[in-house]
Amino acid sequence: MHAISEFKKTVEEGIRKLEFPNDPPYLYDPIRYILALEGKRMRPVLVLMSCELFGGDVNKALSPALGLEVFHNFTLMHDDIMDKAPLRRSKATVHTKWNSNVAILSGDTMFVQSCQLMMQAPDSCLRDVMNLFHKTAIEVCEGQQLDMDFEEQQHVTTEAYIEMISFKTAVLLAAALKIGALIAGATASSAEHIYEFGRCIGVAFQLKDDILDVYGDADKFGKLSGGDIIANKKTMLLITALEMVQGADKEELKNWLTNNKSNPAEKVQAVKNIFDKLQVRDIAEKEMVRYFEMAMHHLDAIPVADESKKPLRDFAELLMVREA
Repeated sequence: MHAISEFKKTVEEGIRKLEFPNDPPYLYDPIRYILALEGKRMRPVLVLMSCELFGGDVNKALSPALGLEVFHNFTLMHDDIMDKAPLRRSKATVHTKWNSNVAILSGDTMFVQSCQLMMQAPDSCLRDVMNLFHKTAIEVCEGQQLDMDFEEQQHVTTEAYIEMISFKTAVLLAAALKIGALIAGATASSAEHIYEFGRCIGVAFQLKDDILDVYGDADKFGKLSGGDIIANKKTMLLITALEMVQGADKEELKNWLTNNKSNPAEKVQAVKNIFDKLQVRDIAEKEMVRYFEMAMHHLDAIPVADESKKPLRDFAELLMVREA
């Protein structure tokens, strides 16, 4: 079995070898820029790990794996425009470095390129791989739309939030694992278990992100500390607080959410104090652990030697203890 670091090295080399035209530069330079930003590369790595888990040839999975990474970065490029985010991985976002029109068109091109790379899956599983990829791409868009819808909704339940992050974040991790399984020729049952493993880990991963945005080290996390609070973003923490808060704290939280002229640092600290009083971090962490345990249940159900599953187990545990 290959180590995660070895697969990441393979993915990085594959990304460096991707060829893009030089003209027009405003179309292709942003693509080179965002793909060169240091990232975890977890989605393509998961494709390769899953393919190896089921005894497949990882070389046949590399192009589809790179396709998922190009697709993921396309979604980040467009998300950053919608979120008006200034930073991505501690660097200027594409729309900040160039402009929004450039970022939109470069992102559109990346989506087409991701499809071209995905089409290089073996013929024996190509239809299944493409159907899953297109289904996942639509679900990611649905998740993003739900996320935007939440901005205008007064009341969002935790159940609705979990559904949203399942689409926006988790299904892409799940698809990565299932694509690797399909290329390796895994059984339908095993492919479904590895998909659910990825989906549950994806939900846990996003809940960890919610927590890190408020309680993590901004330098390590690569984003503005408390950015979700400043933007009134409905995360697991805020939704839980809105469900629980009462009395004077309820009025104070409402004021912070409606006062557009408040000092950002003061707002972050005040809302964080309310979070602490309600212990919403503990609630979010318990939900994160619940999804992690569900993921482990699906991994355990796959009829492969435990030693072969260890890299995926280690990978999942690493996501849960990370500080960035």
